Amino acid sequence: MCGMPVAIAAEESEPVVVLSIDSVTRVTDVAAYRLSRYLRGQGCAAEIRFDNEPGEVALMFRYTVQAERKPAVLSATSLDGHWPRPAWITRRTSGVPALSELEGRDLATVAGQDPLGSTLPHAALEAVGVHPKPEAIYESGDFSSALGLLLHNNTHAAVSEAGFVGQFLESRDLVITWQGDPVTTVGWYRGKAWSKQALACEEALGQLERVADKQMFAVFPEWVHGFARIDDE
Repeated sequence: MCGMPVAIAAEESEPVVVLSIDSVTRVTDVAAYRLSRYLRGQGCAAEIRFDNEPGEVALMFRYTVQAERKPAVLSATSLDGHWPRPAWITRRTSGVPALSELEGRDLATVAGQDPLGSTLPHAALEAVGVHPKPEAIYESGDFSSALGLLLHNNTHAAVSEAGFVGQFLESRDLVITWQGDPVTTVGWYRGKAWSKQALACEEALGQLERVADKQMFAVFPEWVHGFARIDDE
């Protein structure tokens, strides 16, 4: 059933707001059900889909600015309550004071569309003249796995998100060797079928926090703690 539309039964006359999510996992049914139930409790009758944008989509969770170049109506926020910042993490004892020291080293990245998992960290390496060979890149399924490769000495550095990794730095003897600019492109965008009816959904999504229901957040990158409008951050 993965990838199929999920919605809690509604009255036939009740209009439904369609939400589309670019998910980081194929295990989506439970998360979609819990998200639909939460939204309905907040006055948003929503149907959750995991596919490309059909014409009837009102809100879309995406990782980059859409073709129309409209800003995200709700950008993802990190555990520290701020916009996410891509980061390269190293062990405190590894003697890697700068990105330039990562030339020829094994590195852990995160697969998928999230720009914090690969694209932005790679761009930072290229900016200082570091061009890792394909065989030096270990592509993980999520940010925790990337850190795990680093902690088990399989790699010299791992990508992460600055707010998310902050909870592990002291206890695991890690340091942030580099962090980039805040990213606001990861979040919810308005689709072609957006109407004022979707405002209730936007308000409900803006109140979501991972700590309240971790299962609901299984479809999002693990650094995503919640969502906020640009002016609210």
